[in-house]
Amino acid sequence: MITIRNNVVSRVPGDKKVADYTWVDAREINRDDIARLEEEFAIDSELLADIMDPDEQARIEKEDDYTALIIRLPAKDDDVEGVNQYAIPLGIVMFDDMLITICQSDSIVLEDFSKRRFRQYPVETKEGFIMSIMERSALVYIRLLKYINRQKNQVEEKLSGVVQNKELLQLQQIQKSLVYFKTSLTTNEMLLEKLQKSPYFKLSSEEEVDFLEDTITDTKQAISMAAIYADLLKGTMDVFGSVISNNMNEIMKRLTIITIALMFPTFIVGFYGMNVTLPLLHIQYIWVYIALACLISPIIGSLILSDKRNSSPKKEKDTSSKIVKKKGASVSFLGLFNKGKTK
Repeated sequence: MITIRNNVVSRVPGDKKVADYTWVDAREINRDDIARLEEEFAIDSELLADIMDPDEQARIEKEDDYTALIIRLPAKDDDVEGVNQYAIPLGIVMFDDMLITICQSDSIVLEDFSKRRFRQYPVETKEGFIMSIMERSALVYIRLLKYINRQKNQVEEKLSGVVQNKELLQLQQIQKSLVYFKTSLTTNEMLLEKLQKSPYFKLSSEEEVDFLEDTITDTKQAISMAAIYADLLKGTMDVFGSVISNNMNEIMKRLTIITIALMFPTFIVGFYGMNVTLPLLHIQYIWVYIALACLISPIIGSLILSDKRNSSPKKEKDTSSKIVKKKGASVSFLGLFNKGKTK
């Protein structure tokens, strides 16, 4: 859908300035919209194909009639659980009196500008409008990163009891979102640094220069937040992997003890199942004793094979303290001996 928006007014209270350009907002475009952009606005088909590529990175390039930029914006979240966040490319084409934004889907940032939900941004010029989009996207990135971190903490609380596949898959989705955000923010930062030196992106006032520096600062902050959250999530997943492995070892250990304990009644039954003369067969109710032996033997075997390390640290601590005391006594005795010898 292509929407032509004229007279983008600044949000400064009492300021009646209007933009010196026309904003053409192309979002959720289809084939007819692409054909219209090629025919009516003379945009190169290769540039449109790059904008439609979801993995396209941020950059700036100069054509004969226009200057084109591609930046990465946070997309709208359609996931009910709110852990599947991702980023999309936004194409910006600057003509002399017109600015066209092209996006294959919808974005929170574009929605805010279309409904004039933004702060005191320098939108009177095309360059200022582009920087305003990137500044708004950096703030939205920071907000979504905080939201993702809260989602991660909630999943960790669920995993503190029983580790389930659903929560682990949610952590994986969060990790993917952090990777997408970090990559997109890094390319946006590189583009912003290029805009400071690019001859095709001229700033008209000192206010815009300061605003560009603030945008770079906010973008770097978002990158550091994404890196920190990604490292924390990686450590969390490693811990839960160790917990799962430890639980599996405990289960296998218990199964091994049960299997070995069940070998004792099997041995008793097999021994008395032999077709030879065996002891105690002359007793009338020998089968009762054999049955009792089959019931008691696995219990005794499991107690013998069970781990009794809980009481061992105390003993080791007592023995170690005794050794330390003996060493201290021997050292003091040697000190007295040497002292008397020197006299």
